[in-house]
Amino acid sequence: MAQRPLEAARDSGLASVPCDLEGERRILGILIRHPKSIDACIDRLRDHHFYDAAHRLIFRVIQRLYRESGRISYTQIYNVLSRENLLPNPKEVLLSLTESFLSRAELAPSIESVIDAYARRRLLEAAQTLEELVYRAGDSPTATLQARAQELILAATRMEEGSDDVKPLSQVLLRVHARLEERKEGKIDSYGLPVMYQPIDGITAGFKKKDLIILAGRPSMGKTSLALNMAVNVARRHKPVLIFSLEMDDEQIGDRLVLGECFRLRRPNGEYEITAQDYAVPVKLDDEKFDKIGSIFNDLYSLPVYLVDKRGLSVSDIKAKARKVAAELASQGQTLALIIIDYLQLIQPPVETNKNWALVVGEIVREIRDLAGELDLPIILLSQLNRSVEQRPDRRPQLSDLRDSGNIEEFADVVMFIYRREYYFRDEPESRGKAEVIVAKNRKGPTATATLSFIPEFTRFVDLAKEEQG
Repeated sequence: MAQRPLEAARDSGLASVPCDLEGERRILGILIRHPKSIDACIDRLRDHHFYDAAHRLIFRVIQRLYRESGRISYTQIYNVLSRENLLPNPKEVLLSLTESFLSRAELAPSIESVIDAYARRRLLEAAQTLEELVYRAGDSPTATLQARAQELILAATRMEEGSDDVKPLSQVLLRVHARLEERKEGKIDSYGLPVMYQPIDGITAGFKKKDLIILAGRPSMGKTSLALNMAVNVARRHKPVLIFSLEMDDEQIGDRLVLGECFRLRRPNGEYEITAQDYAVPVKLDDEKFDKIGSIFNDLYSLPVYLVDKRGLSVSDIKAKARKVAAELASQGQTLALIIIDYLQLIQPPVETNKNWALVVGEIVREIRDLAGELDLPIILLSQLNRSVEQRPDRRPQLSDLRDSGNIEEFADVVMFIYRREYYFRDEPESRGKAEVIVAKNRKGPTATATLSFIPEFTRFVDLAKEEQG
């Protein structure tokens, strides 16, 4: 359905089309006078939310400038409007939006009002379309019209994409647990942020604020697993973590987190009470085992972990969402402690660029490091390694294996590789269950190798010493 102003509404006997022109003016005026306010609304507003054609056009320019440079200004907006002849009198229009003092406190309620007016217009459009269908239906079956009516109302009331990209882990786990139940029934801070793996924390002294940490490896080495394990370890200390997953959806992440904690359920003889197979086919679980899985859910519900599982995000999208979450936590007296991005090669590059791919990747990495500095926290950015590692006799990764760009190494503060020798040499018993985290670059400390235990059944990394102790 076209998302346009309702021209026909004026002839339908209605007093006026649902809209908030003053709210639209307030939003644009605040954004022009207080450009940094853009982060508070760029993730929620779209140009079609604006009823007035000039307002739509101006916001479209604001969106474009923000995507291209990550910032906006009066001069930039005016130059685009003038250069492209988008408005006959851009100076007059912009001045009219900014001529009176506008408090930034009015931004949030204005956004809500404008979005609400747009939702009402969508309902009105659906009603008008349905009215036309009924009048023109002829001999069409009533059931067909009813089905079409349901489609129209569903489309008009569906939450727009992007408005709920950030989800609390508790919300995700509620869905994961509900789905699991249905399947069962057959239907440190002063040094840095510790990730609670002593061998890694011993080398890095914790991840420092403003640092970019590259966690790289070949496929199946366990990059995502280790990053999620770190996220849970950090969140257990009541430190909020934001995870961007550009590959897996939120429920897959929820399943991985729950399964990763099931390794803790062990009998005195060392056997696991819940296996990965038990979790995958819960219909075979008895009530006692299912209750034990429920205890894992209860343990994870309260963790301050937030997820964004949208694919095709650009660096600008990631920055806007991260700033928004950081600001919301700050308003609650909390501080975002860590961001994890999975993974570099899935970040959407700029739409138009004449630069080669290596330079584009380098710019993406630089911008993410800038975000770490801006938000004053460490960011863990996962990355693939190129195939050259497979040509090496021992398959052990090194800095030259970083895929796509030497700029990755240049901008990173810490570069870590995951290496599991047993993946390549399965006949070596001494390698079984062991994983190396190779700290190949450490701008503020030594380089060394941390050895962990890896439990593939639960995709779980644990301190080797702790695992040997049981």
